[in-house]
Amino acid sequence: MMQKPSSIEILKNPCQLTDVNFNTSSLADHQSYQQQLHHLQTQLLKIQQAYFHLKQRAIIVFEGWDASGKGGIIRKLTQKIDPRGFHVYPFSTPTAEQQSRHYLYRFQQCLPTAGSVAIFDRSYYGRVLVERVEQFASLNEWQRAYQEINEFERLLSDDEVKIIKLFIHITPDEQLKRFNERLNNPYKRWKLTEEDIRNRAKWADYEAAIHDMFNLTSTKQNPWHIIAGNKKWYARTQALTLIVTALSEGIDIEPPPLDPTIIKLAQATLGLSYTNEYE
Repeated sequence: MMQKPSSIEILKNPCQLTDVNFNTSSLADHQSYQQQLHHLQTQLLKIQQAYFHLKQRAIIVFEGWDASGKGGIIRKLTQKIDPRGFHVYPFSTPTAEQQSRHYLYRFQQCLPTAGSVAIFDRSYYGRVLVERVEQFASLNEWQRAYQEINEFERLLSDDEVKIIKLFIHITPDEQLKRFNERLNNPYKRWKLTEEDIRNRAKWADYEAAIHDMFNLTSTKQNPWHIIAGNKKWYARTQALTLIVTALSEGIDIEPPPLDPTIIKLAQATLGLSYTNEYE
């Protein structure tokens, strides 16, 4: 029997920026942070191996304010895992060639292969965020993009690709603090751009665009998740916790049993003994 495509169900009460409580978003000390981080990174390594063996695929979408800490989260996310299984794609202004194609084209080129996870550092949601606010896309183009994106994600989900969408939220005061650090730190200076400075003046416009994005693209199958980003330690552990939980859902992350043929061959050819000491 032919399988019917899944329906797109928009959440009635999606997450909103106003839901974030920055006052409770902190960790006790650096030791607590390191302990949580180590545990989460160990889990991610197990998940990566499970995805490889089971040939599963996933996309982790990162959006957020300028200087919200997306890069720091991604570094901690990928720090202990095999780089062959997680692929990071940082998206910026499309090239002239990419602009001559449908805006989803360059993201379709980066979809994960069997056994791997793709990390989108900014994404196709730029169509309804920066391209909307900066008027790089026409009114018709960005308004129809909500349905196009929902359909795109539904197609991926129907093809058993897991999608995790995170928005890193910080306050205007915290952003200004981080801009100041970037301005004065020679090793972070490259991160501060003219675009960052200009975009800050349109904070209210971006808030409206983010609000519409949550309301129109947070689906039951692929909801948005907001991470409070003012405290970097907290943001990193919260993001990794959410990712570990989502990637583990419906997946047996325990390593598969060793092929008896490999055991016999190792014993006969190499003189090795199988002891189960790591299990």
